[in-house]
Amino acid sequence: MALITRFEDMVAWQKARLLSNNIYKLTRKQEFSKDFELKNQIRSAAISTMSNIAEGFERGGNKEFMHFLSIAKASAGEVRSQLYVSLDEKCIDETEFQHNCNLCLETSKLIAGFAKYLQESDIKGTKFKTPTKPEL
Repeated sequence: MALITRFEDMVAWQKARLLSNNIYKLTRKQEFSKDFELKNQIRSAAISTMSNIAEGFERGGNKEFMHFLSIAKASAGEVRSQLYVSLDEKCIDETEFQHNCNLCLETSKLIAGFAKYLQESDIKGTKFKTPTKPEL
């Protein structure tokens, strides 16, 4: 696995960002204009997905990171559930639903895979690294 030095390097975060962008585009549609609660809730869950990946990464410890990845994965599930409401309420069509549902599932799988990697890793995170002495 390549060294990840910034959360922006993570494919899971990149997919979550794409999901967030897609949700914002969908919720700008006229069909969402009167359902402020659904619009705000689905946007919030999409933002939570990418934000929790970033926040967990920045914490510097694997246990904390895994906790935030768990929240991010749950938020992706929340987006997926709200996509069903959006479909049922005819705010989106079947094609939009399928595309974004698949993106939610892909994002969830990437998050779960990364959490599993962290769980099995001997590396405990950057905050637990022993500082190296500078060479003279």
